[in-house]
Amino acid sequence: MKIDDITLTLFAWDGIPATQYGQHTGKFSGQSQLGLLTIRTDDGVEGHAFLGASSRGGHLDAHSLVDHLKPLLMGQDPLDRERLNQEMHKRSRATTLRAIGAMDIALWDIGGKIAGLPIHQLLGSARVRLPAYASSPTLSNVESYVEQALEFQAAGWAAYKIHPPTQWKTDIEVCRAVRKAVGDDYTLMLDSTWAYDFPEAMRVGRAIEALGYYWYEDPLAEQDLYNYVKLRNLLSIPILATEYSPGGFLGYAPWIMQQATDYLRGDVAVKGGITACIKAAHLAEAFGMNFEIHHGGNSLNNVANLHVSLAITNCEFFEVLLPDGAQKYGLVEDITVDSEGFVHAMMGPGLGAQIDFDMIDAKTIQTLS
Repeated sequence: MKIDDITLTLFAWDGIPATQYGQHTGKFSGQSQLGLLTIRTDDGVEGHAFLGASSRGGHLDAHSLVDHLKPLLMGQDPLDRERLNQEMHKRSRATTLRAIGAMDIALWDIGGKIAGLPIHQLLGSARVRLPAYASSPTLSNVESYVEQALEFQAAGWAAYKIHPPTQWKTDIEVCRAVRKAVGDDYTLMLDSTWAYDFPEAMRVGRAIEALGYYWYEDPLAEQDLYNYVKLRNLLSIPILATEYSPGGFLGYAPWIMQQATDYLRGDVAVKGGITACIKAAHLAEAFGMNFEIHHGGNSLNNVANLHVSLAITNCEFFEVLLPDGAQKYGLVEDITVDSEGFVHAMMGPGLGAQIDFDMIDAKTIQTLS
């Protein structure tokens, strides 16, 4: 079996609501572009992935994928995922981790379809469901955070995570108000999206530590290893960093060796696919650390994230980033949270998700091949 065609179809993602997650995203809305990646074999098997997000269109990575990664995969055995992953990473200066990740996901989709197994079983399932947490956008006032937290608590979701306004005094006010509203026993997290300097990070960290927050995510700039070490030594609340730390999978080593974070963080888009995330999870497990998987930026990436999460034991939650209109697009039926607050495995072969090909055809902008 050989790969005999690779195409990337860019299509319009319409109706995105005005959304922001912190200073790094700014406010985005309206339209973006997703790419439907299709890898075909000479036996007629197709593997798929989505490229892009509502805040970062797939067209930004599309040409490097077609120009620099497609030639590496053409004529190759699609089951040689590890070898092909290594070859793609050798071209990282000419492309992006997001493009490598999409290729890797599509190869895993092919592998699952050939085996007749969902990817989580191909990896070796650890479970078939996972508790979900609601992950807020940046909201306009304290009351809006309180209202949203209470809504998801009442719906039975496992936890609520705050993306705050990123002004440290206001952020503490938000965290206090939400804790008071939901009570002492409900799980809360804070993701400060790399917003603080060290003194601000300490002030916020001490405040949410006293409030019993479950983890403290990305308070400092993603490359600020020195101050993360200081912060972790001075706080008892677990620090969750490395979501966007430089270097992809290979960039985790200094964070572990310098004890700069309590958990590792990543997803199939920003770390380069399912292969990289499984390696990261096993690396974390060897050090007794969680690998908490970040939202993937699009629906099919989140399906891939779910397969990884179900094949490991050191990820406690599945992140559902709000609002849905800025995160879910392109599938006939997306991942849903049940009345007990769980998401469940997709059991079809490969990714197991039904792509809305009719909608994609209707909204196609261009096809790169």
